[in-house]
Amino acid sequence: MKVSKLSLISIITFLALTLVFSISSKAQDSSAVQPQAVEATSAEAGAVEPAHEEKLNAGKLIMEHIADSHGWHLWGQTSIPLPVIVYNNQRGLTVFSSARFEHGHKAYEGYLLNEAGKIEAVNELGEVEAHTATVNKDITAATYDISITKNVFSIFITIAILLLIFTSVAKRYTNKRKGMAPTGLQNAVESIIIFMRDDVIKASIGEKNYEKYLPYLLTLFFFIWTNNVLGLIPVFPGGANVTGNISVALVLAVLTFIITLVSGKKYYWQHVFAMPGVPKGVLLLLTPIEILGVFLRPFVLMIRLFANITAGHIIALSFFCLIFIFGQETLYGTGGGLGVSPLSIVFTVFMGFLELLVAFLQAYVFTLLSAIYIGAAVEEHHHEEHH
Repeated sequence: MKVSKLSLISIITFLALTLVFSISSKAQDSSAVQPQAVEATSAEAGAVEPAHEEKLNAGKLIMEHIADSHGWHLWGQTSIPLPVIVYNNQRGLTVFSSARFEHGHKAYEGYLLNEAGKIEAVNELGEVEAHTATVNKDITAATYDISITKNVFSIFITIAILLLIFTSVAKRYTNKRKGMAPTGLQNAVESIIIFMRDDVIKASIGEKNYEKYLPYLLTLFFFIWTNNVLGLIPVFPGGANVTGNISVALVLAVLTFIITLVSGKKYYWQHVFAMPGVPKGVLLLLTPIEILGVFLRPFVLMIRLFANITAGHIIALSFFCLIFIFGQETLYGTGGGLGVSPLSIVFTVFMGFLELLVAFLQAYVFTLLSAIYIGAAVEEHHHEEHH
């Protein structure tokens, strides 16, 4: 009974907020039309056309939410400014707050933020209006942006959370509870670690070699999982699409790729370049495929993580945007927005729960595949038994 009441209250509250949003939008439109009506002559007063409603660009809105940025948006025009750090051979190192850009309306210290959220170099130094600044393509091409963006800051938050959790759990093995059965957070973390160690890492790499790679693979799993979960939280410190950023997914995949190459034993490379027992004529066809497979594995890791996380965010935001798309005056107005709200809420909540499952599964699959690739590289050659 309590669950049904809570659901009903949530739906009513959401519908009320949608109605308020629609009414406030109408008020803004009417206030924009009034100055035109005052300036019009009496003969033209009856012929004044209403202001055109600005259509919602759902695609642009969704891409802005899942893309990286130089500020952490909170609500309305309120955001947390982040440090802008750029280096250029001619201008040297420049550091300032992203608030100086004023959401892209200003250029500061010879740099501006374009519509795509990228920093460009301009000829004008100091603080000028962005639309009056002249972009210098040569300096822009030689400029390195090493700013603390939203995704970078979210990674720092993830690191802080993981350090806090694991140092807290580690202390419980050295204090008064040493030797006692784990409880609470310690029990939860220990259960996950044992599951990943025994059923995933040891099973994929082998009991002889798994301990060497255990720290990396556990860190990989918890890092991806924590970032996936934080990305589902719509308010600070969540909301950043870290693992859905192809650069982050690429770095994680390259780390596994490098470890696999460095760990590769003689039997692994023999299997890649000259598979034992295969005729030389077949090797001409098989060896290039095996070499290509070595480079395709990290690519598969990257695309799998990037595509699944990004797709989940896009679908959830698309359902949410339906409310405001149907609520536009050019379609069905307030009634359309209110009518589609319950269905949109149900699908958005469903996608939220589904993404919670995906957040764990993608961390699990990425770690599992990494362990399998490493296991294949360190696998010992087993001599065939003589019959």
